[in-house]
Amino acid sequence: MGRCGTAPTRTCRVIIIPRMRRRILLVLDDPAGAEAVRQALGRSRNGPFKVDWVRTRADALKRLGNSRRSRGRISRPIAAILVDLFLPDSSGIETFERLFELAGQIPILVLADPRHEELGDLSVQRGAQDYLLKGCLDNYLLPKALRSMIERAAIAEALFAEKERAEVTLNSIGDAVMSTDESGIVSYLNAVAEELTGWSRAQAVGQPIEAVFRVVDGVTREAAPNPMAIAMRENRTAGLTPNCLLVRRDGFEFPIEDSAAPIHDRHGRVAGAVIVFHDVSEARAVSLRMSHLAQHDTLTDLPNRLLLNDRLSQSLALARRQRKKLAVLYLDIDRFKHVNDVSGHAVGDRLLQSVAARLLACVRESDTVSRRGGDEFVILLAEVAHAYDASVAAEKMLAAMREPHDLGDRKVHVTASIGIVTYPQDGTTSDALLRNADAAMYRAKDCGRNGYQFFKVEMNVHAQERQRTETDLRQALERDEFILHYQPKVDLGTGATTGVEALIRWRHPSRRLIRPARFITIAEETGLIVPIGQWTLREACRQAKAWQDAGFAPLSVAINISPVELRVRGFAAGVSAALSETGLEARYLELEITETFLVQDAVSTGVVLQELDEMGVQLALDDFGTGYSSLSYLKRFPIHTLKIDQSFVHNLATDPSDAGIVSAVVNMGRSLHMRVVAEGVETLEQCEFLKGQRCPEAQGFYFGEPMLADEIAQLQF
Repeated sequence: MGRCGTAPTRTCRVIIIPRMRRRILLVLDDPAGAEAVRQALGRSRNGPFKVDWVRTRADALKRLGNSRRSRGRISRPIAAILVDLFLPDSSGIETFERLFELAGQIPILVLADPRHEELGDLSVQRGAQDYLLKGCLDNYLLPKALRSMIERAAIAEALFAEKERAEVTLNSIGDAVMSTDESGIVSYLNAVAEELTGWSRAQAVGQPIEAVFRVVDGVTREAAPNPMAIAMRENRTAGLTPNCLLVRRDGFEFPIEDSAAPIHDRHGRVAGAVIVFHDVSEARAVSLRMSHLAQHDTLTDLPNRLLLNDRLSQSLALARRQRKKLAVLYLDIDRFKHVNDVSGHAVGDRLLQSVAARLLACVRESDTVSRRGGDEFVILLAEVAHAYDASVAAEKMLAAMREPHDLGDRKVHVTASIGIVTYPQDGTTSDALLRNADAAMYRAKDCGRNGYQFFKVEMNVHAQERQRTETDLRQALERDEFILHYQPKVDLGTGATTGVEALIRWRHPSRRLIRPARFITIAEETGLIVPIGQWTLREACRQAKAWQDAGFAPLSVAINISPVELRVRGFAAGVSAALSETGLEARYLELEITETFLVQDAVSTGVVLQELDEMGVQLALDDFGTGYSSLSYLKRFPIHTLKIDQSFVHNLATDPSDAGIVSAVVNMGRSLHMRVVAEGVETLEQCEFLKGQRCPEAQGFYFGEPMLADEIAQLQF
């Protein structure tokens, strides 16, 4: 190249160069030579080139600098540079190198004197597109050389830009990409593929695909068929079989998902393959975790109701085929609600975790310990020879439960009640076995707790009765079956009625009048206590206001509030609404709470009680002395009244200890400026003792049983 040359004999396509790309920078100190170049380029068959002529390297560099600063605007762009290496201010290869450094992507054609043709060759080696001898600058060869040079530069720039876009695209996607030629030799890896395989592109290119992309079956550990080879051999998209692992270069293995496809040349022949793959370790881990969570209790990690039912169904099917027995134990923690109320739910949760761990230690690996919900656990003994085996397991569990549970900052003592059923004697289906085990567990509780009971048919009568009560209770509000009775509270000094305690009764359509002891616990367990409590609050406030409107002296009305109600968000707002709807002043409403509520969640308890106190509602501590009494709680919370539990009042005439407790509570109330009310007064002797201790108020059968509102009204006359 670079010599004069002749016109090609083969047919060539004509290259049309846009006019804005026809400006040539000519760097030449010879005016005659410059004119010759202008003449040659001005008479080009494909249109004239525009020539910017400068005579020194400095002027050329200045022109290039101006051209670079004006990029982004259509301002005399330079398509190519023609340069003589011998200029007034520079000579030899140094002339080219300085121009080349500043020219960037602009192609350079060197004009060489025949005496210095070796400099033309050297320039090409250093980056020039070509060189021409000065004697060959005619109007055919020079335009042809320029057009060819400009086109090659444009094509190279376009290819580079296309390759750069492809490179950026492949490196920006989240999947790994790898390609091979038709022989299975790696030709490309993107950045993600480098990371996943452990091979850099420089190391991988030229290697057999089997060396870079090693996959094994996760079960058999055998080498898995390479999907790229399949894609090329069968000319179709192919993928790995499930559970395949990619073996990274350092030996680390992880699951992947992939898709390989053949690459075709322009004639449609297979010329290689490309594979796209990604690490699915995290996705599979999440899937397994989600599956585990769907079948396990989040607190104890024991199988939940869903998984228990599945395992019980499988065990029943196996027991039928093999004519064997199995046993189901239904375990409930005794007085767990008391632990929650006193110590808080965080302690209750830790206790459940401790119970779960102990139960697991009491059974075989083939057995299942599951958490049914709340404080109930179901244990499946997959195979037992005799019913006695189940009782042995139950005794072991009861003994484990009785040991103190160390919960970090405290030790908790609990017991459990267990109901036992065996297959096929006590049921042949999962539902029947669980239902009967539940009935046996309730029988164990009725027998004093901390024990176990085998199922007997008559136990279902009790369970069915409880279920019927719950069903009827749900309809009682809608049917207006509740009624309030009122028990008077009396001033022991004057004998006047100072207030009443509202006590709910259930007028069941077929079971007469039901006292709260028969249904309140069920209402609390099912959450029905909340709407029942709201009805009680509104009705009691309405009745107290009705008495006032009838001209009677104002009486305060006291209502027992369940801890379940107090934990409901917006309880204080509900009390305020009831007072507003009925028109009763807050000072005539007294809410009775138990001591256990004060300690279960001191922060939220304080907030609720403070809201009620600010309204003017009176707060009484019911059953005082039977719970976790503490002077610090009496000081901390806005309590106005102490109610002495009837268990102390009942024996105060015969038990000096009870008499001392009653006397101490009366004196403490007086010192703390609190009202004191003695509950359960039934005899004159009890009444006289309380008067002697200067107890302010009392209530009980001695003064009157709970009565209807009309009967209370008669007492006022």
